[in-house]
Amino acid sequence: MNIRILPISLLAIALCTSNLIAQASRTGALVETIQPFVDRGELAGAVALVADRDGVLTVEAAGFADLANDRPMTTDSLFWIASQSKPMTAVAVMMLVDEGKISLDDPVHKYLPEFRGQMLIAEETPDRVVLKKPARPVTIRDTLCHVAGMPFQSPIEVPTLDGLPLAAAVRSYAVTPLLTEPGTAYRYSNAGINTAARVLEVVSDLPYETFMQQRLFDPLGMKDTTFWPSGVQLERLAKSYRPNEAKDGLVETPISQLLYPLDERSKRFPMPAGGLFSTAGDTALFCRMMLRRGELNGKRLISESAWNELTRRQTPTAVKDSYGLGFKVEPEHFGHGGAHATGMEIRPEPGLALVWMVQQTGGFPGEGAKAQTAFKTWALERYAGRRD
Repeated sequence: MNIRILPISLLAIALCTSNLIAQASRTGALVETIQPFVDRGELAGAVALVADRDGVLTVEAAGFADLANDRPMTTDSLFWIASQSKPMTAVAVMMLVDEGKISLDDPVHKYLPEFRGQMLIAEETPDRVVLKKPARPVTIRDTLCHVAGMPFQSPIEVPTLDGLPLAAAVRSYAVTPLLTEPGTAYRYSNAGINTAARVLEVVSDLPYETFMQQRLFDPLGMKDTTFWPSGVQLERLAKSYRPNEAKDGLVETPISQLLYPLDERSKRFPMPAGGLFSTAGDTALFCRMMLRRGELNGKRLISESAWNELTRRQTPTAVKDSYGLGFKVEPEHFGHGGAHATGMEIRPEPGLALVWMVQQTGGFPGEGAKAQTAFKTWALERYAGRRD
């Protein structure tokens, strides 16, 4: 592992952070909101992009994709976008809803018989587990908004989350008891999203990854979005980092949820809940399609009604976590982040999409966690009030 440690002056951090947005507003340069975090060793590098319904407004890169080799970050650098795969999978499932091939409120067992008779944990102690029949079966809607009662993963999805074919992983969920009654409680779950993707496979009679390529990535022109980066793409992959033990520098780290080598198709399997790699430009195409309520470049991918289902709150009002179908939703925006700190935020009003690409896990040294907020603030100050 390679370590780069840079001293951090707490006074300098405080002064720089407090003046950061004001300085960016004066200069108008996006990179100036990011570069101070890089200079202080709190962030290896980043790509930041702002788009509207018609195209990319600005995209800039700062810092390094590989610290040890001084390889600069570029606007076409590749990133593991992790759980940003979830809303992309949800959009694909909604295509089948639009076609009348499935209904969101269908029980999962209608398409995956192994889920018939799935049980719920009624009582659990160190000595015993008591199971009971749930009040109702898990539905497709439940799986897409994290209220199915499924765990995050099954016990056999180790040591990584991409080591099982999708059908095998989903069978393991079917024999794993539910933790809560379906539809009643929020529990963030890769298993749920993966289950919805398996329904997509069965109903479409296509492998999940083929459906995604043919029905989503190709129509949108997402040429760099894949579960298996090619050798050429891996040359553009941004390295992942975590804070060192002293929390004053960065240490290179592998993506622990995935098997290596990343381009090995025979051992790595597509993970609908978190397996995709992409670029800022590709992710922006997906975001622009969602800004345009399901259409891009004259191609309609999902209906208005599907868009509404994806982007409205589906989780019970009694819980604080607000999710649509695959998307985290808030009153003014919707989107999703990834385990290595990537993020996309779609704001129907004022019609902007913000894409943030970094590769950072385990938190940030110093003030690094504020870099994304600095970017968002800059973007909204610069573009939210514009008039076309």
